[in-house]
Amino acid sequence: MAVENLRDIVCYSAENHGDRIAYRYKVKKEVVDKTFIQMKQDSMAISRMVEALGMKGKHTAIIGATTYQWITSYFGVTNSASVAVPIDAQLPAEAICQLLNRADIEMMIFDEIRADVAAAAKAACPQIKYIISMQAETEADGILAWGEMVAKYQGEYETEIDADQLCTILFTSGTTGVSKGVMLSHRNLADNATCLDMKIPVGNVSLTMLPINHVYCLTMDVIKGLFIGSTVCINDSLMHLQKNIQLFQPDMILMVPLVIESLYAKLRAAGDQLPKEQVAKMAFGGNLKTICSGGAYLNPDYVAGFAEYGITILQGYGMTECSPVISNNLEWDNRVGSVGKLLPNCEGKVVDGELWVKGSSVMMGYYKMPEETAEALEDGWLKTGDLGYVDEDGYVYLTGRKKNLIILANGENVSPEEIENQIGKADLVKEIIVREKDQVIQAEIFPNYDYAEMAGITDIPAKLQEIIDAYNNDAPLYRRVVSMLIRETEFEKNTSKKIKRQ
Repeated sequence: MAVENLRDIVCYSAENHGDRIAYRYKVKKEVVDKTFIQMKQDSMAISRMVEALGMKGKHTAIIGATTYQWITSYFGVTNSASVAVPIDAQLPAEAICQLLNRADIEMMIFDEIRADVAAAAKAACPQIKYIISMQAETEADGILAWGEMVAKYQGEYETEIDADQLCTILFTSGTTGVSKGVMLSHRNLADNATCLDMKIPVGNVSLTMLPINHVYCLTMDVIKGLFIGSTVCINDSLMHLQKNIQLFQPDMILMVPLVIESLYAKLRAAGDQLPKEQVAKMAFGGNLKTICSGGAYLNPDYVAGFAEYGITILQGYGMTECSPVISNNLEWDNRVGSVGKLLPNCEGKVVDGELWVKGSSVMMGYYKMPEETAEALEDGWLKTGDLGYVDEDGYVYLTGRKKNLIILANGENVSPEEIENQIGKADLVKEIIVREKDQVIQAEIFPNYDYAEMAGITDIPAKLQEIIDAYNNDAPLYRRVVSMLIRETEFEKNTSKKIKRQ
């Protein structure tokens, strides 16, 4: 069956995977299973609700952590030929209301963890006609109950969906500047999720870890998971990650580099008294074999490090504007140092050192931001803002971000990420930002204080200077770090766990 839109994927999954477990999650101390057929039925009920309320074709916001209700609401909205707008549940209520107004939201489905947003939206967003609580047991104070709606509107639902029509608006978190509403079509998302066969077997167990309002989780965990027949276990909190890994015993987890680095530190802290595969089994439940890394660049040393524990890291690369995956390493073709091979639906080229990509997953544009859209897209090519190259086999290598490039007085161009990756290999360096300061290069470092204590390091500044000196010894003059700042607190990060550069 050819899939062109998200409704095709939901129907395909129910037809081919039927009574297998699609979603597994905890409700208090109970583990609940939902099959692919149940997911189709419940999402169709949401589609019928959307049409009955007169919201077909309108914009509906979905706010909350990863839950079964969130997922079925998303497919219910999009598969009614309407537009779903996932909103970051970690934002302040005022910021969320601004996004609701910017995205022309007329209906909102929210998790009770953000009941404050429902109250704020009533006052700040007069265009919103319906507000639906995912957890409320019954309608109250003008707020509809998700469970009641799903029960009321059970039944088959069909409508015509143009694969190239707007499906979802995703606001980028970004590390600088104002967030942009990335417009993605059904084809953008469906092609990105289905074009690459990663040979993941039906029944593969994965665990969600990333925020579901981010397209990496939405496309790879949720949409691709449905298509290939994975059992997706829902992690209810990052605080419970270790416990949930033990409970659900996943085969695969999607992670961002910050989490990978943290987990690796814990593995190493176990020492050499036990075999490494036994340490991994104790930490990850015994089944974890694959970690997919995305969201930021991962130092290749971690790929080699995890391999010693019997776990393969597949590093990929993407951005929200490309739905999101641009390239990916594979189990049988994992080129360490690259961020993978271009997806079959994507082509790339380099213009003045910057990677440009083109293909069926490239966004429609930014919502109501024509100037920013024109700046990002040229003749169908998306300007990624990343510096790098594509080799003759289609593998992508990144060297830094164009906007972060340091241009010194002598005309030399320096990519701060390359220096950060080198110095960041040291155990004592937990986080690092490299910038230009007074026409020389400065490194600001948040040390790994736990490691310093464990290793008996009492003079942290002196030890960091040794690390900087070791780097400088092998670096050309113009790339040497001349000054250093030491932080006592972590850098501020966005919800993708990327450091916000000032």
